Amino acid sequence: MAEKLKILACPSNHGGCAYYRILLPMEKLAELYPDDVEIRWDDNPLGWDASARTETPPDFEHENIKWADVVFTQNIHNFGGMYTAQILQKAHEFGKFTHFDTDDLLTDLYSGHRLFKVYKEQQLDEVTKYIYSNVDLVTVTQRKFAEYIQEFVRGALVIIKNTIDYSLPHWNMPKNPKPKKLTRMGWVGGIHHDVDVKHFAGIPYLVNQKVGKERVHWGFYGRPQQEPGKEDWQSDVWDGYERVFKTGFKGHSNYRIYPAMAPNQYGAMYTNIDINLAVLDDNAFNQSKSEIKAIEGARYGIPLIATDVGCYDELIVNGETGYLIDPKNSKQEWLRVLTKCIKDPQHVAEMGRNLKLLCDDLYDINKVIGGRLDLYRELIGMKADALKASKGYMAPPLTGGGFPTTGTEVTLENPLEK
Repeated sequence: MAEKLKILACPSNHGGCAYYRILLPMEKLAELYPDDVEIRWDDNPLGWDASARTETPPDFEHENIKWADVVFTQNIHNFGGMYTAQILQKAHEFGKFTHFDTDDLLTDLYSGHRLFKVYKEQQLDEVTKYIYSNVDLVTVTQRKFAEYIQEFVRGALVIIKNTIDYSLPHWNMPKNPKPKKLTRMGWVGGIHHDVDVKHFAGIPYLVNQKVGKERVHWGFYGRPQQEPGKEDWQSDVWDGYERVFKTGFKGHSNYRIYPAMAPNQYGAMYTNIDINLAVLDDNAFNQSKSEIKAIEGARYGIPLIATDVGCYDELIVNGETGYLIDPKNSKQEWLRVLTKCIKDPQHVAEMGRNLKLLCDDLYDINKVIGGRLDLYRELIGMKADALKASKGYMAPPLTGGGFPTTGTEVTLENPLEK
């Protein structure tokens, strides 16, 4: 029996991005390939003191990093950018295969992003470039993202799409029946969409005027659930969203703000939506975002209407699986398309069925997760061959599915210390 591939998974946090990019994939890999892979989890592989944020003690053994064949982390760790870089640097020193994944364009954060000042102060764009150039494998969510960062990557750069575990109960709930003569619009979002929602200001009001309030319900999903009197900045963000969403509303309001749900309960939000909305500002950060909202809604047969930004054009064909709105002519185009869909619910249902068929086949993690194991095998073998070839000979072909470790220490030069 071949030796199992040992992967140390080091999530940056346990939020939505980490769920889709490391938590769910590694859990699913362990579940479906128990004879081929072993996963260890470590939120703090460097042994920092979480309360004092002190650095690694001199006698810390790095047991989990030494154990692993692959050290995998993603995005910027809660301890900061340099902590993230040091995980991967230490893995290099012990001759491990290093994998860094990110679903945000951290090298070109737009000035309107809520965390822009923090990123600049902590030089997180430079830290990310350093990581890109010094790991064996960088994975991102889509083609445009890869094109933005390819100049910084010296190892392998691979696109791994976001996928969903469609076998989970919350992706198989009964959908709330569509009321007669009422279309339920749904916008599902987090806490970093300040510049995006501004593009939707007044659109619900215009649609209400065009088709009548009684024919449409606007649902805005994702407000953080916080105790009264203990609200933080996230509630302030959503207060701002609501001011934009209700622009122009008078009298009875045909909209509602719905609470956020945990990543493993997301599906429940889509049981009450007929048309999925994704309004985006046209900037490099958004151009690099994944199509996750399309594949979430698709599970419940919901078509997507989105700003033509990012990679939605890989899934959305106008009139077949949804609609893409030109960001240069957004308000009038949003009004035209939404009005058309409200007046033709059969057309909406057909687009939803089409998108569901497509996503059920291509974005179910149970059908595609094995590709990650094949990728690791191929790249680990290539790295071993390259290192041995540089010493004057080629390695024999791998037999039995083993995973060689090079044992070669690699010293990285940190550009932030120059």
